[in-house]
Amino acid sequence: MKRWLLPLCLWLSACTGLPENVEPVRNFELDRYLGKWYEIARLDHSFERGMSHVTATYSLNEDGTVRVVNRGFQVGEGEWKVAEGRARFAGSNNVGHLKVSFFGPFYASYVVVELDPDYRYALVSGYNKSNLWILARTPELPQKTIDRLVARAKALGFATDQLIFVDHSSESLEE
Repeated sequence: MKRWLLPLCLWLSACTGLPENVEPVRNFELDRYLGKWYEIARLDHSFERGMSHVTATYSLNEDGTVRVVNRGFQVGEGEWKVAEGRARFAGSNNVGHLKVSFFGPFYASYVVVELDPDYRYALVSGYNKSNLWILARTPELPQKTIDRLVARAKALGFATDQLIFVDHSSESLEE
């Protein structure tokens, strides 16, 4: 075996793991999770830097994987950007831990940390604590709900003081 292959495999598997002290939700129902979600807040990362009006839409592919379409308005460029990927369960199909890929065979964790019983909002992380999203079925959430989700994320060790709250107002779009 090549010397670099084992470290590469270990690194790639780490990208689909769970952040320390973070557990995915149980009794997860993919069919209820499918559909459009609005990004309410996120920790900054290069893929969405400078974007407003960010949404994620999940639908089922014929092969049982999940089609992921992320869409956002790149404010500095004045144009919409779309990224399409696919996701599959990282383990059991009733646990909110999926792995998602936008780049061929490379997958990263998508961990549903908290989920409203009616699937109206979700707290989602990546494989480490530098990725965090608050998602909702509508462009806005009650402040009380946001505050509770932010407090939960902070208690789990996420840098919630660095959250970016996503603009969904029509006034921010350039016509």
